[in-house]
Amino acid sequence: MAHTKAIGSTKLGRDSIAKRLGVKINHGQRALVGQIILRQRGTRYLPGTGVIRADDDTLYAGKNGVVRFAAKTKRKFDGTRRSATLVTVE
Repeated sequence: MAHTKAIGSTKLGRDSIAKRLGVKINHGQRALVGQIILRQRGTRYLPGTGVIRADDDTLYAGKNGVVRFAAKTKRKFDGTRRSATLVTVE
């Protein structure tokens, strides 16, 4: 006997749902408390003053103000450096 159905069955065609990651409020735009500034996986963007990081690395506005992005060099534990972007709300 066959292990799979002979007609009409396929194991292909499934795809995951997009997670809608990325920047939601850009540099210079106003943000209210609790609004999502950026959705990300990992910490490519670092939270600065006035920004709260959630468990899934989403950055939220911690206070009302204007969103600012700034480049920052971060030092890793092994001594190497990587560039990251610091997000603040002023």
